[in-house]
Amino acid sequence: MLSKIFLTFLLAMLPITELRGSIPIAIVNFHLPPGYAFVASLLGNLIPIIPILWFLEHFSDWLSRHSQIGHNVLEWVFYRTRRKTRIVERYGWLGLMLFVAIPLPGSGIWTGSIAAFLLGMKHRLAFAAMTGGVIIAGILITLGTNKLINCV
Repeated sequence: MLSKIFLTFLLAMLPITELRGSIPIAIVNFHLPPGYAFVASLLGNLIPIIPILWFLEHFSDWLSRHSQIGHNVLEWVFYRTRRKTRIVERYGWLGLMLFVAIPLPGSGIWTGSIAAFLLGMKHRLAFAAMTGGVIIAGILITLGTNKLINCV
């Protein structure tokens, strides 16, 4: 069971699955209790915020200076993020929390962290807002997954 919890934790850290994929996978495929799936996913999904917020500026500066391809990739990612995060621009930290809380693809921690970076949000405020958003998203996904399982 510990290996399934750890795998759930790791899945939640990935930009493709995040918490939106790790909770259903943990409950349905790994047969973890919903509480374990929720906590492992929550903790795993919070981990990427710290390096993204604190190191993205240095990384993007370095990559832009050393690689044209890297610069182009970052510009593409930043452009896509700016398009998706109008709510964050408009409502600040509350918008960031709501953006991360919406359990849709492309609205999680990774995109939220990049949006906070692009908007120059203070790290602690952005971390707090995204933590609230992840908790809300985790509750919604856990409840939704349980509801679907009980209906089938």
